[in-house]
Amino acid sequence: MRILTGDRPTGRLHLGHYVGSLKNRVRLQDSYECFFIIADLHMLTTRPEKEAVAAITSNAREMVLDYLAAGIDPQRSVIYLQSAVPEIYELNLFLEMLVTVPRLQRLPSLKDMARNANLSEMPFGLLGYPVLQSADILLPRAHLVPVGKDNEAHVELTREIARRFNNLYGEVFPVPDVLIGDVPTLVGTDGGAKMSKSLNNAIYLSDDARTVEKKVRGMYTDPKRISADVPGTVEGNPVFVYHDIFNADTEQVNDLKQRYRTGTVGDVEVKEKLALAINTFLDPLRERREHFATQKGLVDLVIHEGTMRMRDEARETLVAARRAMGLSGVWNSIRRKAEEAGKRRDA
Repeated sequence: MRILTGDRPTGRLHLGHYVGSLKNRVRLQDSYECFFIIADLHMLTTRPEKEAVAAITSNAREMVLDYLAAGIDPQRSVIYLQSAVPEIYELNLFLEMLVTVPRLQRLPSLKDMARNANLSEMPFGLLGYPVLQSADILLPRAHLVPVGKDNEAHVELTREIARRFNNLYGEVFPVPDVLIGDVPTLVGTDGGAKMSKSLNNAIYLSDDARTVEKKVRGMYTDPKRISADVPGTVEGNPVFVYHDIFNADTEQVNDLKQRYRTGTVGDVEVKEKLALAINTFLDPLRERREHFATQKGLVDLVIHEGTMRMRDEARETLVAARRAMGLSGVWNSIRRKAEEAGKRRDA
């Protein structure tokens, strides 16, 4: 059984990535064959500028360091660079023929991506983003896709495409299931949207302790609570959402909630304890990240070896897909006839 998931190489990963997908990846690599994609082609859908492409290499290295720090083991999991696998382009073309434009236009996430990228019009590549994702998933013939809530609809599209391909040409691709993380969407520190690099509301896995403390102090909380003696709302309060996820001391969390509701604890204390809890959570990740970062060339070796492994898998998949579609027979027939004609001419 195989898993496929990954990230666009926009730089370092944050707590939202961890709870949304990374945590599941680490857990599942013991029982699944895991493929983790550095989705640099997806970068081009919203950031095709030359300077953005030039930043991919360093961003990919930073991201893979976060993978290793979180516990992904390259001896058990394949970490690979999307653009270095030529078969992805071919499979993407095949799959584009199996989905309509209106079906893609119904995916709300595409409009969100265009808006976040300040695009006034939808580029063709962005409209086809979910099809390329489907090719990512189907190329290693994955059975399970751990993703955040915002990508669930994309996996459903992949399921539709896989079924359509199999119905037209024969069974080649598994129809993948989706796995949503324990925290499908983590609200950002601003309390207004999900955690995102572009919105500057993220706490990164590699942030040092002082940076975490500063970001937590500035977190959005109950706007109606103007002083510590005013009873506050716990439900939906980002500070307590984070406490529930990252503070292992449930007794402390329950005490803070009770006192917050009755107006007997201030935001300062609640945030100080949250910052301590997040730093306690991040300490081992930061230590592992520093350890891996000191090993010169390690990250590049991990990406190279994983990419070469994926290229082997990709070739097998494309052979099976082309054979099922009958495309291999077209060229083989022409080549055979051409060879026979050449022999007759030379005779």
